[in-house]
This record gives sequence, structure tokens and C-alpha cells, in this order.
Amino acid sequence: MAEPQGNASDDSSSGSAIAPFLGALTIIVAVVIGIWLINVFSGEELTDAQQIARAASGQNDALQRGSYPDYQAFTCPAQHGDESKVLSEHQDSVAERGDRYVDRVEGVDIEGDRATADVTYYFDGDREAKQTVEMSFVREDGTWKVCSTGPS
Repeated sequence: MAEPQGNASDDSSSGSAIAPFLGALTIIVAVVIGIWLINVFSGEELTDAQQIARAASGQNDALQRGSYPDYQAFTCPAQHGDESKVLSEHQDSVAERGDRYVDRVEGVDIEGDRATADVTYYFDGDREAKQTVEMSFVREDGTWKVCSTGPS
């Protein structure tokens, strides 16, 4: 028995109906990859103030993730401390006040390879109680690092 001709045309149209979606997906993926590549290769063009803000945020993020190697990458060697002690003190702070977040970095004052900035933090336990702390930074091998402790 012969099949109705409508099914044959339905099969061919369903294949062509997906083509615009695949084309759009390809364009979206290309744009996302392009943005990512621009961000990766434009890191050297950040201002000192932006690099200092990145160091403050990076150090805080490393503590939140419990990544001591990343914490060291954003922190002056004099502030490294003992890994177990640093992470334990941070966990105690999280238990008491919740996760700590960097709200903003302002008032960056750079003098050669040293800088200070006002870093505003808040804790998950009370997002409205923001604390602004003057933090010290130093540039080591071209990278800004945090040289003081924030609130805990």
C-alpha cells in the first residue's frame, strides 16, 4: 500500500525547519567565544585601579572557595600564614556571619609599587551592614596583591 504524499513532505520540511535554529545557535556561540577571547587577551590593558579591585575580589573569592593556592596568588607573602589556620579562621567567620562579599573598591591611591584602597565588604548574614576597610596592596612581578586583612 502506498503511503500518503503528505508524510514525505513533512519529513523534508522538518529537516529544513531546524536549519535557522542551528544557524542562530552557531552565531550565538561565535559571539560568546569572541567576547571570551576579548576578555582573556585584554587583561593586560586593565588600569592599576582595576587590577587592585581584581586582587581584592580574587582574594575574597579564593577564601570563599577554600582555595589556599588561589588565596596565595592574590595575597602578599607576608600575609599568607598557615594554610589550615587561614582556612579555619575563614570557616569560623562564615559560620558566625555568613559568606563575605566585596561590594566595591574605591579611593585607590597608588604610590609606585604600593597602594591603598577603601574596600567595602558585607556578609551574607547581614547584607545591609557594610564595612569599609582601608586595605594595602603591593605590586610584585607586575601583579597587584593584597597585603592586609579584611573584616572577618
